Amino acid sequence: MNSSVLFGIASITYMLTMAVYVAYLILKKEVIGKVASWAVIFGFVCHTVAFLLRWAEFSNSFELGFFHSIPITNLYESLLFFAWCIILGNLYIERRYKTKFLGAFLTAIAGMAVAFVDTVGAAKGIQPLVPALKSNWLLAHATMSFVAYSAFSLSFVAAVLHLASLRLPRKNGVYIFWTVALGTFVFITLLIFGDFAAAMSAKAVEGTYKPLYYTFKKMSTGGIFGVFAVYVLFCAVSWILGGRLANLMDRFELNGKMMEELTYKMVSVGFPIFTVGGLIFGAVWADKAWGRYWAWDPKETWALITWLIYAFYLHARYVKEWTGARASAVAVAGFICTIFTYVGVNLLISGLHSYGGL
Repeated sequence: MNSSVLFGIASITYMLTMAVYVAYLILKKEVIGKVASWAVIFGFVCHTVAFLLRWAEFSNSFELGFFHSIPITNLYESLLFFAWCIILGNLYIERRYKTKFLGAFLTAIAGMAVAFVDTVGAAKGIQPLVPALKSNWLLAHATMSFVAYSAFSLSFVAAVLHLASLRLPRKNGVYIFWTVALGTFVFITLLIFGDFAAAMSAKAVEGTYKPLYYTFKKMSTGGIFGVFAVYVLFCAVSWILGGRLANLMDRFELNGKMMEELTYKMVSVGFPIFTVGGLIFGAVWADKAWGRYWAWDPKETWALITWLIYAFYLHARYVKEWTGARASAVAVAGFICTIFTYVGVNLLISGLHSYGGL
């Protein structure tokens, strides 16, 4: 069994587990929660074995050393590693905080990450390293960046739940912001999962599937407006029903204050890792590869913007003693910027980091 098969099993497991977690939240049956927990462990084990096999395949294909062959050199591999880190975080939260509530959100993010590969038509084959990637700095810079991204993902989920627990009025700007962010998250999740299902069903008929990313690029103006209308509908429903998320949290005795602290802890973990691995090690690597520490490449610029947002969050917490809605809203904004830095720049803007794209 090769790594691709196990990655596929892990991907499908995460998507199905998300549905089981949702069922657990609706029905509050302990047996369903246990099924979800064991299912996510099964998916994580498959994912871990697949990653190790991919690592071995990569090393054997090009006879590279251990540090040169870590499989996070393109969009496909990095998304899989990103998803692995998120699931590891989910397992930690379930054990540390004795709650399965966040599982529905975190398995959705992990499932989106692996399904996104088909959505954009990313190459899955093992490809030779470009010269810039043949460096010992790859392990330090890339892995630490994705670990930080995963910590920021956990902080996003916790921040949204904290904002929900505050029961802000619907006309409040922060309420509108987080419910639109949640509506966007649900819309994109269903869109990517639907596209993944289409990819799976079309495998039996060669040539019938086209990645959603390319379909959008060729979509007519009317089609684009139609998709946008559905997106607005999702955001509107999220805005109308967002307050009920707090009621659901009450059912499971999930404390909003605990979510606020979890947001702070995850940002406090992710920020120094991102600072050292993403910015400092990245700058050193850039000097080795391109002869300069900073080139204002789009990826570098957006990484700096992301860093500034989280630096502001921590500064506001430490110095200004910001708590409550304002601080959590900044954490949500930071995650949005993180995702654009990670994926959006690769797909929409060309630059020195284009090797991490499709």
